[in-house]
Amino acid sequence: MPHMEGAHELDGLRFWDGDPTVRLLEADADLNAMLLEACEPGTSLRDQSEPDQDVVIAGLLRRLWRRPSAPHPFRPLSMMLAHWAEETVTSAPRWKDAGLVQAGLRLFVELTWPSSEDVLLATDLHAGNVLRAQREPWLVIDPKPFIGDPAYDASQHLFNCMTRMIAAPRATITRFADLIGVDAERVRLWMFARAAAEPRDIWDEESIALVRALA
Repeated sequence: MPHMEGAHELDGLRFWDGDPTVRLLEADADLNAMLLEACEPGTSLRDQSEPDQDVVIAGLLRRLWRRPSAPHPFRPLSMMLAHWAEETVTSAPRWKDAGLVQAGLRLFVELTWPSSEDVLLATDLHAGNVLRAQREPWLVIDPKPFIGDPAYDASQHLFNCMTRMIAAPRATITRFADLIGVDAERVRLWMFARAAAEPRDIWDEESIALVRALA
């Protein structure tokens, strides 16, 4: 379904052209319809242990990270974060710790300054969006492409490893950052920014504990 974050999924699948994503066979942009390569057996990476997920996702991310030639349709990561920030600011009466939220909002701006290291990101790569296939052992589905900092792309997988993140946030971040070849401190900053300042309906104790552990 059309939505802000996934507006250029079709373009992203064309750009990556099956390396390492599911292939786009046909598409109708006016209908927002896509005919995709079938993944067989199609089981998700969630069936594997989290340390094994780390290795697979790291390998896929390193293959995804390329810089598209201009002109291209892809938006900067700052645009998505500005959209999130606007939502977060409108919910200010529900903030549990205004200082932490404001620190996260500042990082949304600081971490998205353009850089020569920026690449096309998947932005939503986690074990549920990696399927077992025959053409390759694993293929990526459901990319939400934006141009930005590779360290950002570590965050979605790590947010799906919440038990490890709560128990040992820095060790978990360092392991995955080493696997993908990015700076662990930058990943920590992204994790803190998202945990503190992403739009949310409620602040539960687990969310608050993670923000404070990452601060």
